[in-house]
Amino acid sequence: MNHAEQAVILVAEDLENDVALIRRAFDQAGVKNPLYFVPDGEEALAYINGFGKYSNRNDYPFPDLLLLDLKMPKLDGFEVLHTIKTNPVLSSLRVVVLTSSQDIHDVNKAYHLGANSFLVKPIDFEKFPSMMRTLTAFWLRDSLAPPRHGASETAPIPKSDI
Repeated sequence: MNHAEQAVILVAEDLENDVALIRRAFDQAGVKNPLYFVPDGEEALAYINGFGKYSNRNDYPFPDLLLLDLKMPKLDGFEVLHTIKTNPVLSSLRVVVLTSSQDIHDVNKAYHLGANSFLVKPIDFEKFPSMMRTLTAFWLRDSLAPPRHGASETAPIPKSDI
C-alpha cells in the first residue's frame, strides 16, 4: 500500500443513509484509505483534537483529509471549519465540504472560512463513486499538503523564494 492509500479520511456526517452511501461510494470507487466517521460537529472536533475517546492516535489517527457536512447537530460544519482554520495547529488540515446544499451563501461562507473545496453530494448514486475516486486522487495523491504546524519536517523558506 502506498502513502496516498494510507492517508486517513475523516467524514463528519450525521445522516446514517448518507454515511452508508459514502461508504458504498468509496468501496465501489476502489478507495482503500482508512475511513473514520463522526456523527456531528462536536465529535469531529474531539476526533481532530484527540480528545476523550479519540485520544489514542493508534486507534484514531490524525486525518489527512476531512469531508465535512454543513448541516449537522451540536456544531454545524461552519463552526467546525471556523474552529479548524483559526487554530494554527490545525489550520493546515485539508477540509472538503461535502453537502447537499447548493446555496451560494453556503458556498461563499465555506470558502470564506477556509474550505479547500466545496462539493455537492450527487443525487444520482452512480456519480458518487467517480466523485470519491477523483476526490481522493486529487487531495491525497496528486496535491501536496502543507506540513502540520510544529511538524519536524518543516523547513524555512529561503528568502530568495519569497
